[in-house]
This record gives sequence, structure tokens and C-alpha cells, in this order.
Amino acid sequence: MKKTLKNLLQFSLLNIDKPAGPTSFQVSQFIKNKLNLSKTSHMGTLDPQVTGVLPITLGRACKLSNYFMHKDKKYVGIMRLHKDLPLTELKKVMEDFIGKITQLPPVRSRVKREFREREVKQFEILEKQNRDVLFIADVEAGTYIRKLCSDLGEKIGGAHMLELRRIRASIFTENDDNFINLYGFEKAVKQYEEGNELPLRKLLVPAEDAIKKVLPTAHLSKQANLKQILTGKPLNKSDIEAIPKEETFALFNGDTFLGVYKKLDENNILARPEFVYN
Repeated sequence: MKKTLKNLLQFSLLNIDKPAGPTSFQVSQFIKNKLNLSKTSHMGTLDPQVTGVLPITLGRACKLSNYFMHKDKKYVGIMRLHKDLPLTELKKVMEDFIGKITQLPPVRSRVKREFREREVKQFEILEKQNRDVLFIADVEAGTYIRKLCSDLGEKIGGAHMLELRRIRASIFTENDDNFINLYGFEKAVKQYEEGNELPLRKLLVPAEDAIKKVLPTAHLSKQANLKQILTGKPLNKSDIEAIPKEETFALFNGDTFLGVYKKLDENNILARPEFVYN
């Protein structure tokens, strides 16, 4: 609440409920145009027909996307078996896919088609009706659920994905208070244009609050030169109060976010900035 809405819009995130139909890029562009921003980006592409959690970064927060994107994702979906299978037998085969698996990305994917190892933490049946199976999957980022279903199908006589919804992406879930569909977002923007900024403000997640949930934090010491830090000066050990164990961390001066740093072994330098918020 200390920030003006104009400043908040330049460094925050939205937790959008993507509908079936538009691409993730189109949703991002829609938000960009509605808010009259110079840049937005989406985190974790969803296929056009897939719905659910699609975090959108606004303004300079786009520079922080990578720190959120490479986190676990959770989905619910419907898979159709090509032939019926007893529930106990299907459960047993699905258990074989829990843990480290190797996937070849689909032909239409934008990534290089080479085998990649990914971890499946949960792949369970929620309900089964004839050949249609409602399932839940908790997976490492970069896991293709459609491919997971078809790979399972190769072991049981065929299966393919019918519907899919993402219910969690990194720190964002469909149960969050600020989770909003495009109609609700558009309504909040209209209220803002009419002079009531509170509905839109409630939807925005300040980037400095979000980064605390994905990176460890360090705090600037009293003897550090703040002006030099804000111009990109590397950190010495004396610049921060306590050195975090992790390689990458977020730096704060009190409640004020300063940037993201990566530790290194370089003479007296402790870490160099990957992003400075100035």
C-alpha cells in the first residue's frame, strides 16, 4: 500500500486463470494492452486448450521470470484409455512413472527434441469412469503431461489426454485470493479507470514479496554504500549482515528490495548482481 498503483504495475505479478482457446502469449498481450504497459511476460507456457494457473509478470518484474518458472507444477486432467483396464492394474502401472523419468518432447514443442530427465512426484487416479480417468500430477517444471499420458498408454494398449488444468505453478495456486479470470481482471481494470484502484491493487502481487518465497534473502549491512550497490557494485562480505548458504539470493535493505545476486569465488568479492532494482 506504500506504492502508488502506477509504480506497483511496473514491478508486480498477476495470477491469471487462463481460459481454453487463447495462447499463453495472447493472454499476456491482452493484459499488457489493458494495463497500457511496455512489457509483460507469462511464466510456463500452457497449450491453447489447457486452462488454469498462468502467472504474468509486469514491467521490470519480467526480468525475474526465471526465478519463478523453474519450479514444480501441479495439474488435474482427464485421460482416456484406448481399452478398459482394472483400476488396481492401472494404479500399478502409473506408480512406475513416479520418480525420475526420461521424456522426449513432443514434435510440436519449441524446445530441442532430445531425451530429458524429469521428476514426477505424484501421478494418481482421482476417479475412473469406464475408460476415462481423472488424474492428478505433481511434476518438475518442463514435464509434458500429454506425453506422460501417451507414454503410459504405450504400456497399457494406448491412452491420450482429453483435458488438462494447471492448479499450481511455482508459488501460485488456484486457491490464492488473487487468482482471477480474464473477465474479473477486465472488470478490475475498468473500475481503476473509473477512479477505484482497490480491486486492481488487490490482484497485484508485488515482485519483492514474491521473490522472498522462491529465493533466500540477505540484508545490507549498515556500513555498506547503498548508492554504489544501486549502481551494480559487486558485494563484499562486509556489505551484508549474514552470508546465505545458497548460491543465488535476494538482497534487501530493510523492507526495500535491492536485487538478485549470485555468489562466486573471486578474491574479496562475495557475489555479483544478476538484477538490480533501481
